[in-house]
Amino acid sequence: MEISERIKFMRTFKGWSQDEMAAKLHMAVSGYAKIERGETDIPFSRLKQIANTFEMELSHLIGLNEKNVFNVTGNRDTHDNSSTINVYPCQAAKFQHENEKLHFIIEQKDKEMALLQQQNIDLREVISLLKKEE
Repeated sequence: MEISERIKFMRTFKGWSQDEMAAKLHMAVSGYAKIERGETDIPFSRLKQIANTFEMELSHLIGLNEKNVFNVTGNRDTHDNSSTINVYPCQAAKFQHENEKLHFIIEQKDKEMALLQQQNIDLREVISLLKKEE
């Protein structure tokens, strides 16, 4: 996801129009629209201002991509549209490996449970036969 797409995502999540965002940044709507369309380079100072407007760290705004997990919480029905963004950088491959490992463990537990159930049936049959012999 390009920085322009991330900025647009955050703006729409906040429920702000391009007009509102441009006003918060003290710039023309056409200039802000160019940022979202990726038609202009964004100076570092403007990136910091955008991150501050979203109430998030610049590194989170820049680092927000498909390899990150993020949790969005908050009540957008409040008078100030407050919300919280928590960004947890991680590698998707790490989670995929952990997921596969857990599936393997579950599969092994299922096999063990089936074996124990069969042993239980066999032992009940032995007990039944022993009772008949008495």
